[in-house]
Amino acid sequence: MAEATVPVPLQAFIDATNAADSEAFVAAFTEDAVLDDWGRVFHGRPGVASWNLTDNIGKQAHFEIVDVRPGDRPDSVVATLTVTGNGFNGTGPMTFTFDGDRIARLVISPTD
Repeated sequence: MAEATVPVPLQAFIDATNAADSEAFVAAFTEDAVLDDWGRVFHGRPGVASWNLTDNIGKQAHFEIVDVRPGDRPDSVVATLTVTGNGFNGTGPMTFTFDGDRIARLVISPTD
């Protein structure tokens, strides 16, 4: 599978996290976004903001891109990211589905 370029909303997600900018992080998502973190599902920007506080910027997370590949849909990619910080540390896939310049759905799943 050919490597994809880094879509703008994915880069915004990474940049906001790495800068600890919660406002920009939440703004990277659509109003009705869904974030699924290993089966824990968060809805809308309020849910994204909650997850951000408990699992992302609230844990001083930092992302590094390992790989970005096209997803199953034309508006999606699978990004393999290395995560460091005071929460989860490791490398794994995140599937992003976009609606224009925002993230509509993010699925974080364990590696196979």
